[in-house]
Amino acid sequence: MNIGQQFIGRRNEIERLNKYAQSNQAEFIAVYGRRRIGKTYLINNVFRSRLAFSMTGIIEGNKHAQMQAFIDAMDLFGDHVECPANWHEAFRILRHFLVPRIKPEEPCIIFIDELPCFDTKKSDFIKALGHFWNSWASLQPEIKLLVCGSATSWMMDNVIDSHGGLHNRITHEIHLREFTLAEEEEYLISKGFHWDRNLVLQTYMVMGGVPYYLSLLDRDLSLAQNIDALFFNPDGEMHREFHRLYKTLFSTPDPYITIIEALFNKKKGLTRNEIADTLQTNANGRLSKMLRNLVDCDIIRFYPTKQKKLSTRNGLYQLMDFFSLFYLQFMKGTINDAQFWTKNMHTAKINTWRGLTFERICMTHIDQIKHALHIDSISTTFYSWRSAHQTDRNAQIDIVIERADKMTNICEVKYSEVPYSISKDEYNKYLNRMAAFKQETNNRGGIIPTYITSSGLARNNYSDNLGLKAISINDLF
Repeated sequence: MNIGQQFIGRRNEIERLNKYAQSNQAEFIAVYGRRRIGKTYLINNVFRSRLAFSMTGIIEGNKHAQMQAFIDAMDLFGDHVECPANWHEAFRILRHFLVPRIKPEEPCIIFIDELPCFDTKKSDFIKALGHFWNSWASLQPEIKLLVCGSATSWMMDNVIDSHGGLHNRITHEIHLREFTLAEEEEYLISKGFHWDRNLVLQTYMVMGGVPYYLSLLDRDLSLAQNIDALFFNPDGEMHREFHRLYKTLFSTPDPYITIIEALFNKKKGLTRNEIADTLQTNANGRLSKMLRNLVDCDIIRFYPTKQKKLSTRNGLYQLMDFFSLFYLQFMKGTINDAQFWTKNMHTAKINTWRGLTFERICMTHIDQIKHALHIDSISTTFYSWRSAHQTDRNAQIDIVIERADKMTNICEVKYSEVPYSISKDEYNKYLNRMAAFKQETNNRGGIIPTYITSSGLARNNYSDNLGLKAISINDLF
């Protein structure tokens, strides 16, 4: 069955799911990713009528509500059952339901959606699921059990990296991530949006590549009107999404929000110790676990710093979730203007935000940048760099791409709605940055000046003197 043609992106994930479904062994597959990323949509549409059983947890439901969800699912799949006394009995009922439906060499696919919801207090759901898998399902080569959930930290702790009954039981994991710019453009075109790439880029700045967020756009409105209607209108569908997002991802969201607010205030990011100092807490295991959870949820990224050599110990954490960046920049506070974006879209504050956000978009599209530079096959490490010298703190480089062939691309990222022109002052600053970088990092290879611009580069004497590589917005798609 060729399902891939009906999707935007997700080609690798679709191929993997179909491959796992046709394997000759029992499979326990965990699909995880942030809220609204399309996990349920992917699984339901890849397998459609091939599901032998499927049930969905109820957000914030108690044990009785979750058990009722199981009963309703059994009824939907053709078997009326009485309410089980506990989850061990429920999975025993499911086993008896599945036995006559297992056919040799045909996948028997079970899907449990919003898995974390079922794990209510004292429910023993995970123990029962582990017993179901270990004692029976794992012995049936036709069984393919898929589980997913938006509470990524819960999925990591209790399923993927479990130290309990599900320890090392997951056969495959799929981390569903946001669309790329190219996939976002493909999605918008499929929905009848005829926007140029600068508008697509600006959409990504606000929403990232989250499919559900993109689905809320109204093609009869301009991008600015859409932003006002969805975000700044008190009744807009994205007006309260920020707290819903973090409440879904984490059972206790406030400490996580405190961390991302601290990172929001530092463009290049903070070390773990700096985060601890900002939060007035200890740089202990609990903080490390919270930071790891935020990385797993694609909210922040960790990257090593560069002095004489790459250092993971002093690496930086940086806020990378575009919706969170937009919310903290413009929505948190006292703005009560339902037309805020339309009225202010050309102000200096918004233009500055676009420049900073474009830099982060480039970081998330480093593979596309490597392709444009024709270095796909070369092993690379990328990071941002800032001079450690107190007298030269303004010497910073947006993106450094360090290559195994001893060459280094020093990338300057510039957002502009017209072709960008390098001035004499900027030319001199760029030369100073390169000199400071070579001296402080002990760089002994070659330096390749590189400019990444949103609307192309206007060639002049300064760009010609640098002999730079120029990458435009089209190269990111």
